Amino acid sequence: MRGSQKSNVLGALVLCFALAGCSTPYQGMGFAGGVEAQQMSADTYRIVARGNGYTSPTTIQDYALMKAAETTKAAGGTHFLIVSANDASRSNLVSTPGQAQTSVYGNTAYTTFWPGSTYQVIRPGQDTYIRVITVPPGTQPPQGANSADEIIQYIGSRIHPT
Repeated sequence: MRGSQKSNVLGALVLCFALAGCSTPYQGMGFAGGVEAQQMSADTYRIVARGNGYTSPTTIQDYALMKAAETTKAAGGTHFLIVSANDASRSNLVSTPGQAQTSVYGNTAYTTFWPGSTYQVIRPGQDTYIRVITVPPGTQPPQGANSADEIIQYIGSRIHPT
């Protein structure tokens, strides 16, 4: 490879590692995770939220609640009830290889060894089923109902800081 080709390959690798090192942003479902709503019936939705190894479980919970609130508003509702919520986190082990370097000084060879390591990566996930409801103004919502507007106000400021 010529020098410019090497620098292009190196630049692409650096960009890939930089992107892989970021936590999952609030976005549609993609390679690095995300969140989406799937309609299950006229008023019931499954909210699927997934993160990568750099995303905290509380962030994924915020994403699921935010998507539930947005879905509720888009469906014409004012509140939603959480029907069920399940931890969909995944865990795997990642191993890095060991390395050895040998240097020769005269008739003597010296080898330095760096052992590999294994560590656990947890990718948080959550599957939440919600039921969208409309509460007329001046009426008390049912117990356990979450206001879509309040979720968007409070969680939205954490997800989309200004």
